[in-house]
Amino acid sequence: MPRPHIILHMISSVNGKILTAPWRTSRAWQAAEAGFDPVYRSFATDGWVCGRVTMEQDFADEAPELLPPTAPVSRDHFIGDPQASTFAVAIDPGGKLGWTGNAIEGDHLIEVLSEQVTDAYLHYLQRRRISYLICGRDTVDLAAAMQRLAELFPIRTLLLQGGGYLNGSMFNLGLVDEVSLMLLPVADSHPGHTALETGTRTTLPRVSDLQLVSMQRMDGGVVWLRYR
Repeated sequence: MPRPHIILHMISSVNGKILTAPWRTSRAWQAAEAGFDPVYRSFATDGWVCGRVTMEQDFADEAPELLPPTAPVSRDHFIGDPQASTFAVAIDPGGKLGWTGNAIEGDHLIEVLSEQVTDAYLHYLQRRRISYLICGRDTVDLAAAMQRLAELFPIRTLLLQGGGYLNGSMFNLGLVDEVSLMLLPVADSHPGHTALETGTRTTLPRVSDLQLVSMQRMDGGVVWLRYR
């Protein structure tokens, strides 16, 4: 089964940091802010995918209420909204994220989990009508998960939006088809801030050759680079 076409889209400092919150008082950010949303909306995708930390910081909105299941729960997959056409995908191996609803700004939530997830968490997702699939024993098998997403949902193209660990893992597995980088004229020297790629558990290092597709200068000194 073919996997979705995956576009890595990030806002980055000139030295590769992607934690944008500390830059939002900078002159460059304020000058370029109006251009960020039009770029995001220009992608014809079926959804977007983030790692657990990014989802927890920016989108998750409650602590999961874990109750013992009253009936057997599927440890394969569950579809919470069969009519959904756009999706927000959370890579959440152990099942830690909490949600008050089953969508983010209209995009139906899909939790991608490992076999380490508890039945109580799966029961919690079913009560919220949040879709899920399980791929991988100790952590998420990303290659298999991408194929399952295309098999179970109408997902043909996804935006990959961090964090750095997920970006690095997807690159290392050869799962990134395009890179869209909005390079902000800011230098971020904080050693604790996340980089575009911050490591991977896969054993073989990978060097990816990229082909420049387009380059656009935007307001505020931002340069939008697209690679294949």
